[in-house]
Amino acid sequence: MNDHAISRYVAAWTTSAWGDDASLAWKIVPYAEIMVARRMEHLGDGYLRHDGFLAHRTANVESGVTLKGVGIIGPHCQVATGCYLRGGVYLAANCTLGPHCEVKNSFIFDGAALAHLNFVGDSIVGAGVNIEAGAVVANHRNELTDKIIRIAVPSGVINTGVTKFGALIGDGVRIGANAVIAPGALLRPGTVVGRLELVDQYHGGSHAAPSIADIVRQAE
Repeated sequence: MNDHAISRYVAAWTTSAWGDDASLAWKIVPYAEIMVARRMEHLGDGYLRHDGFLAHRTANVESGVTLKGVGIIGPHCQVATGCYLRGGVYLAANCTLGPHCEVKNSFIFDGAALAHLNFVGDSIVGAGVNIEAGAVVANHRNELTDKIIRIAVPSGVINTGVTKFGALIGDGVRIGANAVIAPGALLRPGTVVGRLELVDQYHGGSHAAPSIADIVRQAE
């Protein structure tokens, strides 16, 4: 199994509608809209339509939420006013999106919580993840001429071949308020990112970044 397979970070991936042991996040999220739309065709009667989304009857989608594209909002989810969900979005059970969060082309697993004013783009977020207010999971290398997302890992540099990929965030990760996760981050389960910290796992060219080990406290 690839050491950077989704299943190494998010345990529920293998038992999800799309899961296997070998999937790589940056090869999945570009197809989020198609994958979520196909899953919607097989949901039961417990879901109600909200624009192009299906929300479970026990979910609470407050007024003032904008839904574009397709999405699944699972049982007992809370989606607060001002949230903007677009592309293909999957929220498993018991997820919370605080006021004015934006989520694009992402899979978010059980019990994950995004506080207000978060942006999460083109990412996979594991179960029990907590992201404090104002944190950003960026998905595009605006600062580079070559927009391909690359990730530095101990064995070398992964060339993802895509220009839009945020992060693979493992189960139980904690991300502090106003932290920035640069495109192409791989956060192992239990990782803690401090408030106001930058996590940038790209190294190379004129935009070399500090080592991930210097700015993230990995869980024991």
